[in-house]
Amino acid sequence: MDQLELFELPNPCIGVCQSNSRGYCMGCLRSRDERFNWHAKPVEERAHILKLLSQRRARLNAKAKKDTDSPASGKSLELF
Repeated sequence: MDQLELFELPNPCIGVCQSNSRGYCMGCLRSRDERFNWHAKPVEERAHILKLLSQRRARLNAKAKKDTDSPASGKSLELF
């Protein structure tokens, strides 16, 4: 028995349910195809989707951090 079969994989939906310009949900970061029929998808496919969501969230957080860490264009850093 595969360990994935022992535990129910949670639905990552957080109730935001709005798509961004690329078609990904702004709440859970799933694509349209990944959102539809979540409970009917095989456990392995849901596990793969959850792994993809983790990677997407990490990229989104890294981009947000980079955007806040870099100075606004055209402005110099005031060090003195």
